[in-house]
Amino acid sequence: MGRKSSMENPSIYLKSREEANMTRAQASEAMSISESSLEKIERGTQRANPDDVVLMAKAYKKPHLCNYYCANECEIGKTSVPKIEEENVSKIVVNMLSKLNAVDQDRNRLIDIISDETISEDEVKDFSAIQENLDQLAATIEALRLWVKKEMEK
Repeated sequence: MGRKSSMENPSIYLKSREEANMTRAQASEAMSISESSLEKIERGTQRANPDDVVLMAKAYKKPHLCNYYCANECEIGKTSVPKIEEENVSKIVVNMLSKLNAVDQDRNRLIDIISDETISEDEVKDFSAIQENLDQLAATIEALRLWVKKEMEK
């Protein structure tokens, strides 16, 4: 591969391409997008579109790029997609077991709260805490799914 970028704060797209040991020309050819477009995306002078990100994720074997795009650049995703960090599988599994334990402890309180199909003022705090635990469990599941996808692409 060619030389590494000397940019002070390289974008995730540039770092991902370099970690894949691809030149911009190789990446451009693999994804069927122009080198100039790829350079603009990497430098941040052109916004990546979802199709470009999917192509980069496949070409660089970096499924986390799709999560990054959705959680950080997509206006809808910024409010609804959790940011998933790349982690090793043992950390992901330990986090998942911890979150499953928390959800298990919340189960009876959740049943009490929703049994009357309303959330009263005195139940809001508990319900919010349960919802946060469920959101964290969902993010951990997504981290495991992305780890598996990355391993399958090797």
